[in-house]
Amino acid sequence: MSTLVDQLATVVQRPKRADAARNFDALVEAARAVFAADGAGASLEEIARRAGVGIGTLYRNFPTRDDLIEAVYVGEVEALVVAAAATEKLPAEKALGAWLRRFVEYIGTKHALIEGLNRESTVFAQCRAVMYGSGEPVLARAQAAGAVRDDVNISDVVRLVSGVAAVAVDDDAQRQRLIGLALDGLRPVG
Repeated sequence: MSTLVDQLATVVQRPKRADAARNFDALVEAARAVFAADGAGASLEEIARRAGVGIGTLYRNFPTRDDLIEAVYVGEVEALVVAAAATEKLPAEKALGAWLRRFVEYIGTKHALIEGLNRESTVFAQCRAVMYGSGEPVLARAQAAGAVRDDVNISDVVRLVSGVAAVAVDDDAQRQRLIGLALDGLRPVG
């Protein structure tokens, strides 16, 4: 896990000084909430206000909107890597479901950010590689335990669940049922 997170640490540089790091973290957390509510075009002044800092502090940490969007995006991918590592304690057949449920949360944030994130950016490419890298061992463990069919790869699984995440649902219970149906489709046939 740390190798995957280390790959992302080179993309977004978090300040080392404690007070600057606190401001950075507060801005990223506020941006995550504001972008989720209002999209990537949300007010930077609102983000600074919610973080409890001035707009100058926001621009010192993130000179452009893209820099802030990338920091939030990287944070979401890091959380996905941590979620994959946390599944190591779960039985193989439950681990994949746990990781996929966290992946669905990631997709929700990604949709709010993707309009502002340049798909050609190196950050996007690195995040995708790290995300797939975190899910591959979880899938492989489920396949080795016989809980998931052998003819699927992580790309198949990510695309399947991305489709579930993109569908408008009535409530969270329906989304959970849809994830369960997707997991049922991954079980070995016969």
